[in-house]
Amino acid sequence: MDWQVSRNGLMTLGGRTVRAALGKGGITEASDKREGDGATPLGRYPLRRVLYRPDRVAPPVTALPVRAIRPDDGWCDAPEDPAYNRPVRRPYAASHETLWREDGLYDLILVVGHNDDPPVPGLGSAIFLHCKRGEYEPTQGCVALDPDDVRDFLRQARPGDHLVID
Repeated sequence: MDWQVSRNGLMTLGGRTVRAALGKGGITEASDKREGDGATPLGRYPLRRVLYRPDRVAPPVTALPVRAIRPDDGWCDAPEDPAYNRPVRRPYAASHETLWREDGLYDLILVVGHNDDPPVPGLGSAIFLHCKRGEYEPTQGCVALDPDDVRDFLRQARPGDHLVID
């Protein structure tokens, strides 16, 4: 199944429309996506796996693969590093994002298959569907939903499904 997120920040979820926060750098063609541009890439991306913070939320109900985040989990965003756009263990010498965050954004994460098969250095890393900040404040290029909507989406998602950003 394809799950649509429109460029105006709306997503259809189980017969209802929900808000989605998108990148502070706007929306860009996937071929124009660059590391650090803050843009959400247009395209159709496979749903890879779910990560969750076990000290804050219960394991989500989903048919997708699930793993608990650990305090030393990170995600490499250094284009010159061999682990670019891959999970890493902190401390890590190259630039990386911390997944164990205090702000709640990554309490639930759906890893989206953008630039990961294989990763091309510089074309964007760590494109996730995660929990929103505040009143749908813009993201660094991800898609963010209300935590209840993330849980609802994960309940419905299946292996082989795609997130379509258009």
